[in-house]
Amino acid sequence: MAATSKEHRLSQHVYATLQTLSCSLVEGLYLREADSMQELLCTPSQHRTDILAWICSSICPSLGKKLPTLRSKDPISLSQESMSLSHLELAVFGQEMMLCRTDDLDLITGRACPLRQLWFLEQLLTLVPDSVDSSEDSRAGGEGLLKELFCPEALPHLTHALTPTLNPWPSDIRGARKGQRSLPSRSRGEEVADVTALLESTHAALEQLHDQCVFLRGEEASPSRFSVCALRVAVSDLAQMMSVFSRVYDTDFRSYCSRDPPSLRSHTHIFSTVHRLLNACNTELEVLQQVSEVSVCLSDTVNEVHSDPCYWSHGHKRTLSTQLEDLTKRYTEFLSLHHGTDSKPLTEP
Repeated sequence: MAATSKEHRLSQHVYATLQTLSCSLVEGLYLREADSMQELLCTPSQHRTDILAWICSSICPSLGKKLPTLRSKDPISLSQESMSLSHLELAVFGQEMMLCRTDDLDLITGRACPLRQLWFLEQLLTLVPDSVDSSEDSRAGGEGLLKELFCPEALPHLTHALTPTLNPWPSDIRGARKGQRSLPSRSRGEEVADVTALLESTHAALEQLHDQCVFLRGEEASPSRFSVCALRVAVSDLAQMMSVFSRVYDTDFRSYCSRDPPSLRSHTHIFSTVHRLLNACNTELEVLQQVSEVSVCLSDTVNEVHSDPCYWSHGHKRTLSTQLEDLTKRYTEFLSLHHGTDSKPLTEP
């Protein structure tokens, strides 16, 4: 719903702007509803193409000579090929104005979304000059400039500009014009050789600069050419961004930029000491971690020896605890037998 209301507002604004600019293609329509205006401006038709061509030719008058829709008195007799050529020319012009691409034919023919079409038409209408007589304004401006230049107050400045105190010529040329030689010891052949070498070095530098500039190499193959209108759009965008940055700087950034820089203290050895102690602590922690890992590994090995059975003497598979109990039992029996033998008295033979 919000998008529809925005489209209606843009439609009314674009239609009112066309009436203000005295576009002959909207005279006598007397549209009152926003839906009718949007249908006229956003529906593919020959009338919509003629309106778009009129806006573009108003911005760049030389474009009207390339469009068949403007040269022909009977638009119905136009062929499909000529219509496609008109759409392509309008797309190229839109790319020069940095508002679309050359392959945005849906935007030119009216098959794109209405909001995008209306935005495109609104941006184009901002570049159309006013309907007042520009020749009279330029003539009045020129007469005012001449009166300002030749007024009695400006005559000293004009005289100073025509006869400057500082001679703009280089020293060697000034000497030649006055009949003097700045370097009388040098012959004319040496001067010609020096000038030739300077020209060759300048030509080599220009060739190198031309190779580095990609846009100069592709200028001949590029179908689009530099447009003053595109430059005007870029300059206006740059001016808007700079004005926004100036406001943000004045309101938010100026207080931070005007602060004094922080003072650095000379107690830097404290940081080096802390860094050294932290490194030693990290080393001790790594050693403790390795000791813990070795202890765990030894505990696992001891548990495996106590719990896992293995082969001992006589081919019996027993655990370590069982083997120790068996050895203890045998040792006890051996000791009991030995003590029993020692306790008997010795008989005489």
